[in-house]
Amino acid sequence: MEVPGLAHNITSPLSPCEGMIKDLSLDAIQLCEQDGSKSQDGISEIEELPVPQNIKISNITCDSFKICWDMEPRNKERITHYFIDLNKKENKNSNKFKHKDVPTKLVAKAVPLPMTVRGHWFLSPRTEYTVAVQTASKQTDGDYTISEWSEIIEFCTADYSTVHLNQLLEKAEVIAGRMLRFSVFYRNQNKEYFDHAREAQENRMLQSVKDNSGSHGSPISGKLEGIFFSCNTEFNTGKPPQDSPYGRHRFEVRADTLFNPDTNLYFGDFYCMYTAYHYVILVLAPKGSTGDEFCKQRLPALDITNNRFLTCKKGEEGDGSLVFHHAQDVILEVIYTEPVDLALGSVAEISGHQLMSMSTVNAKKDPSCKTCNISVGR
Repeated sequence: MEVPGLAHNITSPLSPCEGMIKDLSLDAIQLCEQDGSKSQDGISEIEELPVPQNIKISNITCDSFKICWDMEPRNKERITHYFIDLNKKENKNSNKFKHKDVPTKLVAKAVPLPMTVRGHWFLSPRTEYTVAVQTASKQTDGDYTISEWSEIIEFCTADYSTVHLNQLLEKAEVIAGRMLRFSVFYRNQNKEYFDHAREAQENRMLQSVKDNSGSHGSPISGKLEGIFFSCNTEFNTGKPPQDSPYGRHRFEVRADTLFNPDTNLYFGDFYCMYTAYHYVILVLAPKGSTGDEFCKQRLPALDITNNRFLTCKKGEEGDGSLVFHHAQDVILEVIYTEPVDLALGSVAEISGHQLMSMSTVNAKKDPSCKTCNISVGR
């Protein structure tokens, strides 16, 4: 049974329990802040209530999961509540921008299993958790008798689904701004990067796995292989900026080399890094490629001729040439999913500065920004 309306029943992410655990209706779960011990006011000595066994977690999303377990029949009819002890598993890649971790106890009336646990204030995407369960019986005096704790099991929450990504997409569309014309994609790196491509990679830039920058729940972070390109232009010149955070050497390639009617376009992410700048990640994947198949299953597809971020249309001249536009008010990070031969473009040194502060390598998303966050785990 799902416990509906959970997100609307709690207004504070971490509301401490005051003394005795309060009674809850069948359609609510209470989130409590504990001091780490298992003893609480209002709970009696452990009696012979059945201990949950063979706990199973299923239907895992970025901010919910279903839980069920087996129980021995003894005193089963006395069970009135379930206590679920949920904790984030400590690891070096934990999301440090989430609220301070505390032991989280969920208390629910004994509803038929499986039961859905849902809540973006205590569940983050792609994060490992531990969970244990007790059964409890509420007495006439308001105290509880409880079973022993079950075994502790581990599970990991999922990435954003396409539903969540479409919500991000809609928020990004609001601030994308007007479209500016452009003609080249470009990629900045240091000189050694391009020397290595020539000498060790048969004159090609090869894909690498996307880092963990952007939204914590992004399904492409740590999974999608590709090459990052930019296409933003300066408003006053219509040309790429002369500054870059990634290196003083720039590879430029005609836009139609990477982006044409044989290319699919996908929305990947929308985020900021505690600044006024907002970034949109797009993926360009040649139709039928491995990257294309990956994105089809995970990302919202965009119409290449009609979207708010990056377009490719036939020109009005009627000669078959293509015209390209990019959104003015967001910084586009474009991932191309295939190797790119340096012979398709040119490499030259830029005249500007290397602005390291603008780098988005492994940049963490600001979880407090109302412009680019949605109501699920960050």
